[in-house]
Amino acid sequence: MREPLRELTECGLPHALEVMGERWSFLILRAAFNGLVHFEEFSSELGIARNILSNRLAKLVEHGVMARTPCEADRRKVEYRLTAKGEDLLPAMLALRQWGERYGTLTNPHLTLVDAKDGKPIAPIAMRSHDGRELGWHDLAWKEVGAGAKTDCC
Repeated sequence: MREPLRELTECGLPHALEVMGERWSFLILRAAFNGLVHFEEFSSELGIARNILSNRLAKLVEHGVMARTPCEADRRKVEYRLTAKGEDLLPAMLALRQWGERYGTLTNPHLTLVDAKDGKPIAPIAMRSHDGRELGWHDLAWKEVGAGAKTDCC
C-alpha cells in the first residue's frame, strides 16, 4: 500500500511545513533551545531583520510553538519561550542538524552535542520500531486502519 500523495490534508507534513517551512523558524527555535527569550537577543544573535523576526515569532506564537509572555523583571518587555509543542520539535531539528553536519561543509568540528549527564555525544537520531530496532526506509510500510480503530502508533 502506498500513501495517497494528493491527500495533503490527511498528512501532517503540509501542516509542519506551514508552521516551520522556512529557514528563520528553525534558527529562531535553535536560539530558543539555547536559552534566548528576548526579541533583542534573537535579533542581535541571529542577525535577522526586525520585521522578519517579528513575523516569524508571531507565526510561531500563533501556531502554539512559542508563547509570548510579559517579562517578570520588566513588564514592558516580553519573553518568547518554547511551549511543549515547540519542545517536541527538538528531535526533528536534531535530525536535520545531524544530516547537515554529515553532508554539509561548513560545520564546526570542535562543537558537538552531548548528554549533560555523562558528557558523551548523543547518538544519531534514528527511526525505531516499537521494540527499539533501528529502521531504514525500506523497513517501512503503510497500513490502513479502520475508523476508530486503536493503533500503537502515534
